[in-house]
Amino acid sequence: MAPYDEPVEDGQQHVEQLSRLGLTMYEAKAYLALIRRGSSTAAEVARLASVPRQRIYDVLASLVERGLASTRPGRVVNYVASPPDSAIERLVSDRKRAVEELERGANVMIGELAPAYEEGQGVTDPLDYIEVLRDRRAINERFAELQDEIKDEILVFTKPPYATPPQEEEKGLEVTATHTARSVYEFSIFDDPATIEGVRRFIDAGEEGRFVEELPLKLVIIDERYVMFGMEDPVAGGSDLTMVVVEHPSLAATIKVAFETIWSQGLSFAEAYERFAATRAAS
Repeated sequence: MAPYDEPVEDGQQHVEQLSRLGLTMYEAKAYLALIRRGSSTAAEVARLASVPRQRIYDVLASLVERGLASTRPGRVVNYVASPPDSAIERLVSDRKRAVEELERGANVMIGELAPAYEEGQGVTDPLDYIEVLRDRRAINERFAELQDEIKDEILVFTKPPYATPPQEEEKGLEVTATHTARSVYEFSIFDDPATIEGVRRFIDAGEEGRFVEELPLKLVIIDERYVMFGMEDPVAGGSDLTMVVVEHPSLAATIKVAFETIWSQGLSFAEAYERFAATRAAS
């Protein structure tokens, strides 16, 4: 067997480089096989390049069309590789032309799309200040984002079901230590010792707490700007959480009036706990 007649098993780096210049893998392998000999038949190239016989004629025809190979007629057609310097320069030129065409097309597209974009900036959803959240993870993430935006004050109605129970809420403790925080809880929190301790942690951290028999809904008011409240199906009821977030200062200020009314009717932690203890002792 003549020198360089073994199948091409190395040169993967060159195959990848030629592929980046626009050749298919089979074209790159066929070209690298061709440069190993003065001329080769299609069958020889297929063997040396490990290209399927049924594909080799299309592959070689493509190389000839792109100027990377030429044919020598005879009883059996032979193929000859173009010198690497001219072949690769041709590939680079082809790629440059392709990039220039892409740039021209992109510039045309920019010009066509820009007016629609500018027009779209003035179009807003009339309800884009309202969000509806049903997934507990999404509720927790959105609440954490709202807490990050607090500048002065957070007001909360806390009642089951909890997206995050008070005893597991860490970010809220940080907010309580640095901002005005007032929460109204239902007496039901005293049914669970872990929840009692969780609420006690918030009060120790600086939260002002009040306790009432029952709250109308879950509610958060932030800086008289954001309102986050829970919605329960009035027919089906259930424990699933559906939270609505509204960025609307007028609504927030109005609902804050209701918060203040219920707040004024609540008991302190000590008073509420004393009532709980007395009720439990009586039972």
